Amino acid sequence: MRIVIAGGHGKIALIMIERLAAAGHEAIGIIRKSEQSADLVALGGIPLVLDLEAIGPDELGRDLAGADAVVFAAGAGPGSGAARKLTVDRDGAILLAEAAERAGIRRYVMISAHRTDDFDAESDDVFQIYLKAKSEADADLRGRDLDWTIVRPGGLTDEPGSGLVTLAEQTERGQVPRADVAAVITELLITGHGVRRQLELITGPTPVAEAVAAI
Repeated sequence: MRIVIAGGHGKIALIMIERLAAAGHEAIGIIRKSEQSADLVALGGIPLVLDLEAIGPDELGRDLAGADAVVFAAGAGPGSGAARKLTVDRDGAILLAEAAERAGIRRYVMISAHRTDDFDAESDDVFQIYLKAKSEADADLRGRDLDWTIVRPGGLTDEPGSGLVTLAEQTERGQVPRADVAAVITELLITGHGVRRQLELITGPTPVAEAVAAI
């Protein structure tokens, strides 16, 4: 498979790139800075340098041509302000969906966040705006005629992955290592499971492959 990952230099994306490349797939990471290219290449990935905040859907669609799937793993980052939560976390995800449609790519996996729909619409707190941005991006994707899967992980950690998760339409609140999120997304892509499903993800008792197969 040829898979394009927006936010290709993020922690989850880098783990995915290594896993996909090791399994014989082409993993293309969209990055903003050309100096990040070497990190992707070292893991077996292919860098695609562009700015999701400065490109249109037609141009991006041409860059995506030939891909079998796209993954949205981008984010404005913890140090960014409210405006970029909307332009990256929401608008970037919507842009990727529009470009995928124009390129004829049906498979789209969204990395979202746990309980994003619980945002406070009256608040101008940056975190609440982040949740709003993710919620609105998810809602846009659910309305498209694509083979989408939305994964909403709990609190992300950098602990080593255990390979054991709970993956369901609704879970209790919890945490999950980024490595296990990457493993679940990779399994969803390779198996094709989870189409038109919105799933929450936390650490749990079930091996990743079994958890994905069960949905």
